[in-house]
Amino acid sequence: MSKMIQTATFANGCFWCTEAIFKRLKGVLSVTPGYTGGKRPNPSYEQIHTGVTGHAESLQITFDPQIISYNALLDVFWVTHDPTTKDRQGNDVGSEYRSMILYHTDEQKEQAFAAKKKLEENKTYSDPIVTEIVPYTVFYPAEQYHKDYYDTNREAPYCRVIIDPKVHKLLEKFSDKVKEQYLDNTR
Repeated sequence: MSKMIQTATFANGCFWCTEAIFKRLKGVLSVTPGYTGGKRPNPSYEQIHTGVTGHAESLQITFDPQIISYNALLDVFWVTHDPTTKDRQGNDVGSEYRSMILYHTDEQKEQAFAAKKKLEENKTYSDPIVTEIVPYTVFYPAEQYHKDYYDTNREAPYCRVIIDPKVHKLLEKFSDKVKEQYLDNTR
């Protein structure tokens, strides 16, 4: 893979939420919601929510490291979900909502473990971090209707109650990293 464009894969709760966050960052070229971390090939949304596939809702992110670093993506990852809650993010419960960093390179592995260690040493969270840091193996894109869910369903109750606060948190903590067209969250 070119040094110019890199890939990051994260699982940190509902992919409707996480796609809405990461697509707003400068240097992020694409964000694809999907499934990873399990054994079943080509799982469907319905299948992963049975808990038997082993997959988690996740994102595959392509980014330009000259604009946004992998460490900056990790910073956003840690701040925009609860890495101390096993198999749960808010009201979304099950192993499909677990916290994972799936590294593509040794450099990503080192950065992920270093970031986690720093958070633990600084006692950023009162509970232990349960985020899995594992090698990337495979990613299955989700069904098309999941793509851009937040931006096409802004008035849906889930978007207003669950995703809006996450996007506001992104804007509050990382406004310098947000693409200009998303700085006004009313769009």
